[in-house]
Amino acid sequence: MGFASGTMTEAMDSLSTSDHASVVSITLFVTLLCACIVIGHLLEENRWMNESITALIIGVGTGVVILLLSGGKSSHLMVFSEDLFFIYLLPPIIFNAGFQVKKKQFFRNFMTITLFGALGTLISFIIISLGAIAFFKKMDVGLAIADYLAIGAIFAATDSVCTLQVLNQDETPLLYSLVFGEGVVNDATSVVLFNAVQNFDLSRFSTRGVFELLGNFIYLFISSTVLGVVAGLLSAYVIKKLYFGRHSTDREVAIMMLMAYLSYMLAELFYLSGILTVFFCGIVMSHYTWHNVTENSRVTTKHTFATLSFVAEIFIFLYVGMDALDIEKWRVVSDSPKTSIAVSATLLGLVLAGRAAFVFPLSFLSNLTKKSQNEKISFKQQVTIWWAGLMRGAVSMALAYNQFTKAGHTQERGNALLITSTITVVLFSTVVFGLMTKPLVRFLMPSTDKLTSMISSESLTPKSFIVPLLGDSHDSEAELFIGNGVNSEAREVCRPPSIRSLLTTRTVHYYWRKFDNSFMKQVFGGRGFVPYVPGSPTERSVHNLQEEPKQ
Repeated sequence: MGFASGTMTEAMDSLSTSDHASVVSITLFVTLLCACIVIGHLLEENRWMNESITALIIGVGTGVVILLLSGGKSSHLMVFSEDLFFIYLLPPIIFNAGFQVKKKQFFRNFMTITLFGALGTLISFIIISLGAIAFFKKMDVGLAIADYLAIGAIFAATDSVCTLQVLNQDETPLLYSLVFGEGVVNDATSVVLFNAVQNFDLSRFSTRGVFELLGNFIYLFISSTVLGVVAGLLSAYVIKKLYFGRHSTDREVAIMMLMAYLSYMLAELFYLSGILTVFFCGIVMSHYTWHNVTENSRVTTKHTFATLSFVAEIFIFLYVGMDALDIEKWRVVSDSPKTSIAVSATLLGLVLAGRAAFVFPLSFLSNLTKKSQNEKISFKQQVTIWWAGLMRGAVSMALAYNQFTKAGHTQERGNALLITSTITVVLFSTVVFGLMTKPLVRFLMPSTDKLTSMISSESLTPKSFIVPLLGDSHDSEAELFIGNGVNSEAREVCRPPSIRSLLTTRTVHYYWRKFDNSFMKQVFGGRGFVPYVPGSPTERSVHNLQEEPKQ
């Protein structure tokens, strides 16, 4: 009995020590997050810095301090977990990206975005994988074929989070749309490729197996998108029919957040791409669900989603910076620093080549399908797209940890080489390429006057260009007919200048909006639908809007 009592006391002491260590770690992380926000605010107008780079530098600095205090034993407070990243941190970032995106610009360039994000990522994957096989075998890194294919998927993933902070949606709308859209589709494609490679049986490699892999990829892509759309429509229908806001706006906010997260977890449960699912769920929710809640809930959800995404982004870059100095991984490769540098340089070169191999050829193909010169992607814009997508970040880190470590640790030389090289590439590309992107954009992009003329030629009204997605950024009736901003009185006279314009304007966009207004919004709500909440500001504003035409 005394022995059992002593064992229980020791267990309680150990648990208490563990809890205290967790409290210390969380306290320090929250403090660092606050510091990143404050410093990022102070550097808001800096032409070089952005919050991703700030968080990375603070993370590295904190890692150095912890490394010194621990006597060279450890540089971070938490063990990196892929589950922490993929289940808790990534969903709010991707969902908010879909929720806040300007849908008009995104879907207007949807084919080009899909071309870059899906086919481009596949091309980059092939080039990086083949390059890794060719170079790393000469360096005697000691990896299997499956590892080389995994390297291709890992480094084909661009860092859309950092890229979005570098480009400006208002200054360069076309570039922002292309890079942002490609980044989201690219992340999803890389994760799908990574999972497909892990499940691919290399011992039975054949032409049929390659087609099965391609078919599986297409299935995952389509089914993930459909699941996200269905989840978004379901949330819109439930909120529209049940009127949660009549009793509590808290329930509206809660059901929106939980339905969004449920879509991601359902995708993971069915082995689909959670990134694609939650992204399209965000787009559908912003188009239908967001307009079905009360005015207070709209303000709350908009800022809640943005805040969760913002904190998750900073947390990821902060941790990546701290983990860069993990002494255990560097100790394994300390006996061959030249090999480590050569592997990192090779990976960086393959990233540069892999991205160039699809950006310029696919831009050329995209330009062939566009008749107007203003719609085509210029060479300077192509260079900017190529450069802005060179940064590697949290997705690459998470996939690398998943492939080459167990619980964040590894003692195998080849695996340690790849982990340390991934950290080096992520740090170098984010800091160096990230610092140079803003000046590069300002150097390559046209002057303000020319930019204004480009904006007007792209059928963007001043309101749709300036007001965010959640404002009145929808197409006017005239734009549905002729696509060039002509007022409603002129639409009876004007005609599409060609058969191509007739097909693209009247068939795709025009008929979708007609179907959306006549059927989808009738069932799922959306813009124009306002839930009846007695005595609410929304009710009064709606009555005022309804009375205005009568006056």
